[in-house]
Amino acid sequence: MLLVQYPKCSTCKKALKFLKEDDLEIEVRDIVNETPTKEELLEWIDKSNLEFKKFFNTSGKVYKELNLKDKVNSMTKEEAVELLSSNGMLIKRPILINENLVIIGFKEYDYSKLK
Repeated sequence: MLLVQYPKCSTCKKALKFLKEDDLEIEVRDIVNETPTKEELLEWIDKSNLEFKKFFNTSGKVYKELNLKDKVNSMTKEEAVELLSSNGMLIKRPILINENLVIIGFKEYDYSKLK
């Protein structure tokens, strides 16, 4: 299982703590130092069955600075993935990936399904 996260993010810290409490085997990856590639993002979007828009960190500083609120709706999936892969701070986090699913954000209920 892979947890893509930002170490200073409080939600990411909660997710990591939850996973560690259950002794689940996880690989942790920093979303800024090892930003997901276009290929990874395309795979995760498809596997998640979510719209690519859900992968944007809409409350983030970079998202707001780039005025993406109005631009995202007119983007293609390829354009969005290109942008997301250029800056990890644009990506909603944490992202939990295993062979069967992709979970964006942290809700205990969703994570408890992994047990």
